[in-house]
Amino acid sequence: MSSVTPDPAGSSAGTATAPAPAIRLRGLRKTFGAVVAVDSVDLDIADGEFLTLLGPSGSGKTTVLRMIAGFELPTAGLIELAGTDVSQLPPFQRDVNTVFQDYALFPHLTVQENVEYGLKVKKVDKASRVRRATEALAAVRLEGYGDRAPSEMSGGQRQRVALARALVNRPKVLLLDEPLGALDLKLREQMQVELKAIQRDVGITFVFVTHDQEEALTMSDRIAVFNAGRIEQIGTAAEVYEHPATEFVAGFVGTSNLLRGEASLKVLGLEGVFSVRPEKIRITGTGVAIGAGEHCADGTVAEVVYVGDATRFVVDLDAGGSLVALAQNTHTTSSDVAGLRGSRMRLVWRREHEYRVGA
Repeated sequence: MSSVTPDPAGSSAGTATAPAPAIRLRGLRKTFGAVVAVDSVDLDIADGEFLTLLGPSGSGKTTVLRMIAGFELPTAGLIELAGTDVSQLPPFQRDVNTVFQDYALFPHLTVQENVEYGLKVKKVDKASRVRRATEALAAVRLEGYGDRAPSEMSGGQRQRVALARALVNRPKVLLLDEPLGALDLKLREQMQVELKAIQRDVGITFVFVTHDQEEALTMSDRIAVFNAGRIEQIGTAAEVYEHPATEFVAGFVGTSNLLRGEASLKVLGLEGVFSVRPEKIRITGTGVAIGAGEHCADGTVAEVVYVGDATRFVVDLDAGGSLVALAQNTHTTSSDVAGLRGSRMRLVWRREHEYRVGA
């Protein structure tokens, strides 16, 4: 019998063992009576990844997060953290922390004391608590705020305190349940950028739940799109947006812009369902010639929506159905576009920008 000499990486016959993902879900299912909230979800989340669970209310995304945290136990299936089965373990035995939408800060404690609280419960000595809490506040750009009361902080600052309190425990995984939902639009957009930068700096796995597709596209390394308890598509922001796997994904992530049935046959000469994103469409007058490698569809403007930097045109196509086209307002104002409802237009796009849904 011949022996096998391990290679320098420690693998046998040149085959290395891949490290376990930070989170592995297999056949995950959760029912509440007759209601199936999560239905056979399989998902691997890599160490250090920012993954977003995206979907409408009732799609199962928050229930999945709560099962990873241990707040809900699965009806069936497996939850592994770094290769260890934690499916039936209570929350305090899992190396995760959760940040909620409502911050849940103690109003009678200072910012520093709020961040130290979890360490105090674990009986970490005072010097270590102070040092680690100070480091956590620095990580979320709140150096020097330790002596303030939560009531003296803005909404965005309080959210960062809640994040520091979670990070101070040095979890392998941070779970975030719609943490920006209570913030106004401008502050939410600022926090999206900051949150991604913080995740990149600290280097731990973030699992983020949201129903806001722009939020998901802004921050995520990958997005898992949920619908009716199942994952419809997993991919990078560009993959999910540019190449939707299903009609649901095409409509939920961005504007639903689909050619199907008679419309796809007349316009594209093809059967099936095709997605064309609004910003890929150029608007011209009817009868204008198109170039090589382009498709076009004529129609009547049914609605005009002026949104400041751009105008959205909803065009009822002569071939059937409708498409939304987006035009940047480089030379137009709201008064210029107001009278375009009912006018005739030709929509033009390059063929590489039409994508067969479900292909």
